[in-house]
Amino acid sequence: MQSKKANFGWFAQSIDRVAIAVIVVLSLLIALLLWSGDRTAPLVREFSWQNKEVGSTDTGFLLTFNRPMNHESVEGNLKLTPQLPGKFSWAGRRMAYTLKAPAIYGKSYQVKLENAYDRFANEASNRTPIQPFVGTFNTPKPVFAYIGTGDRELGRLIVYDLTKQSKRILTPTNLIVSDFRIYPDRQRILFAATEASQGNDPLDQKLYTISLQSKPDIKLILDSKEYQNFKFDLSPDGSNIVVQRLSRLVPGQYGLWVIKGDLAPKPLKNQPGGDFMFTRDSTSVAFLQGEGVAILPLEPQAKPLDFLPKFGTVLSFSRDGSQAAMVKFNKDYTKSLFRVTNQGTQEEIFKTNGSILSAQFDPQTQNLYCLLTDVQNSKEIYREIPYLAVINLKSENLTRLKELPNQRNLHISIAPDGQFLLFDQITQTTNKPKVGKSKTSQTDTTGAQTLLENPDDKINPQLSLLSLKSLTANSEAKLLPLFGLRPQWFP
Repeated sequence: MQSKKANFGWFAQSIDRVAIAVIVVLSLLIALLLWSGDRTAPLVREFSWQNKEVGSTDTGFLLTFNRPMNHESVEGNLKLTPQLPGKFSWAGRRMAYTLKAPAIYGKSYQVKLENAYDRFANEASNRTPIQPFVGTFNTPKPVFAYIGTGDRELGRLIVYDLTKQSKRILTPTNLIVSDFRIYPDRQRILFAATEASQGNDPLDQKLYTISLQSKPDIKLILDSKEYQNFKFDLSPDGSNIVVQRLSRLVPGQYGLWVIKGDLAPKPLKNQPGGDFMFTRDSTSVAFLQGEGVAILPLEPQAKPLDFLPKFGTVLSFSRDGSQAAMVKFNKDYTKSLFRVTNQGTQEEIFKTNGSILSAQFDPQTQNLYCLLTDVQNSKEIYREIPYLAVINLKSENLTRLKELPNQRNLHISIAPDGQFLLFDQITQTTNKPKVGKSKTSQTDTTGAQTLLENPDDKINPQLSLLSLKSLTANSEAKLLPLFGLRPQWFP
């Protein structure tokens, strides 16, 4: 028995010695590995914009690495061509690059990274740099749509490719288009039109959509049999349509209707009001109601989410929805342009004796581009002369850009990448002088929209393009060989 016990004790001691030896060897190997570092190269596992088309609503991309990286080495060696300023942020093995301005449309971009190291790389000469990475993405073509006013284009919806300098007429001659909205996917357009055979009666307009495939397909969305259709708007996400409608059968039945997706139109049964537009979240509308602006949800008989009593018009929202441009009508008959934030701040940034006709934020919410008027008032005449201006929202300085004495109903549209401002303007007229009038050309004092209402009038608005890249008070707009109304950039 004693011999067996001795042998077992010896065997146990041997196992202990082996285990201790294995632990020592493994510890030495781990220490050696930590000292020398992982000899395999770090790499980019995923680039979120790889081979994608990136629009103005895409604000940043992600790079995902196979291990934690040295932040400074990545940020110092990441190259974008063409240059695209942005800022870095990190979460573990993921790096986010947030753009300071939208990528320029109509370009291909390259993202390149080399000579970066992981977090555990030491300063010795044997550290392993990242496997060189090259990623690519592109942006949509700069394209806009407008309503033609030429002899063969009157009232027709037209798309123009600025890069190719080519246009495409979408709608047939039997439809006279009065207004339109472009879907965010750039594949469809929502438009209001009347049938030419019915004499272009604005009280008989219907709503349609048209696809932008090689063979356009027109679909009726809302007829005008029981209701007259007036102003409409499309939500920023393209999922909802709101229309002002007046019953042909029930006198005085007037209000907003909503069309959600492919569902049937449904009345909101709200109090009557005036102008409206969708908020940026697409779930409600800013609606002029009484002596203020109500924010209404898209549900029947719903109470307003908010009410801004001192404002009479909502002109636009910033892209992120954090700010709105609104007009206040003062008791001394002046008008004030306000910047209203979603935090409740209401700041007056401009006051005038004339009119504030429109205003749009640029993509970075740094400037507000406005159509304003000066007043010429004498005993004989009262006249408002429009001009285009930009207001810097930080300094609140106003710069006059262009005088537009021939018209009032101008429409401006800022490109989604912030590179250009597009507008229609009366450059010259070809009216035959009337008896008793001077033989000089007549001007359109009521706006270019009168051309659709009076096709015999030869006043023809022309589209103009103003570069915003290095804008000054002396910047000249470029006249395009396009005659039309209501230009709108594709998103």
